[in-house]
Amino acid sequence: MTRNLMVVAMLPLLAAATHIPSTPDLGKAEGACRPGETGPAFLIDVEGLKDRRGLIKVEVYPDNNHDFLADDNKLIEQGKTFRRVEKALPATGTPELCIRVPAPGRYSVMVLHDRDSNRKFGWRVDGIGFAGNPKLGWSKPSADKASAAAGSGLTRLEVVMNYQRGLGMRPLRKAD
Repeated sequence: MTRNLMVVAMLPLLAAATHIPSTPDLGKAEGACRPGETGPAFLIDVEGLKDRRGLIKVEVYPDNNHDFLADDNKLIEQGKTFRRVEKALPATGTPELCIRVPAPGRYSVMVLHDRDSNRKFGWRVDGIGFAGNPKLGWSKPSADKASAAAGSGLTRLEVVMNYQRGLGMRPLRKAD
């Protein structure tokens, strides 16, 4: 009986030992497109940038509300889809991001313009966009409104960035 109690007492320690720490590199190896990538992958054109400061990042999640924007290390620990690609913004032109997905199917997609390069979303500073370009307010969109279907090859998406304007997040006004 004493041995069983020791095993039970050690279970939380064993569980903690298998925990994957969250780092900015999680999901990058799986998400990075290879030269001449044929898919399945999303090829994302990022529109409506406020400026060329910082980093641009795309993340892919399972297409359900429970997992959408969930902690990356928990998704990976549970064997769920999580992919990330991050790069410096080009000086000119429309940024294009390529991110691989595990198989054809539906995924939720988020793009972050990390203007201060701190690798977290700051709603007063950074821009954010989603597949499907849902209208944003004070809360995240549902997974189905922020999702797209990936085919067996390269699937092109256009994501329009949103920035804090007034009491919510909206695209910048285009010049007349």
